[in-house]
Amino acid sequence: MTGRRGFLAGAAGLAVLGLAPPARAEGTMYGLIGKMTAHAGRRDELTAVLLEGLGRMPGCLSYVVAHDPEDADAIWVTEVWTDAASHQASLQTPEVRAAIQKGRPLIADFSDAVTTTPVGGVGLGAPAGHG
Repeated sequence: MTGRRGFLAGAAGLAVLGLAPPARAEGTMYGLIGKMTAHAGRRDELTAVLLEGLGRMPGCLSYVVAHDPEDADAIWVTEVWTDAASHQASLQTPEVRAAIQKGRPLIADFSDAVTTTPVGGVGLGAPAGHG
């Protein structure tokens, strides 16, 4: 998990902003959706950092990086974790810390960052209570 979510550090950029995720009930999935804007003309470079090392990340169920079709410099990241603790733990790994340093200079802005409580979906298993 070198750069890909390492730099983004899960929090769709929230980690780089220093914002802690809100408390979640134990056993619920934890989601993040965030928009970041690369410095002009550097979106592909930032995307490469986000997608680097898509290896195994304990607790990460989904991590999607998408380009905004209406903004040539914007990227949306959507993440789903087994729980908030798994996400938080990932932020402490040396790979994530190194990736944050690599990606941070490419970012002009973070916006529209939200946390969610996923309940199910393709690849995520059955909704809570529908086991």
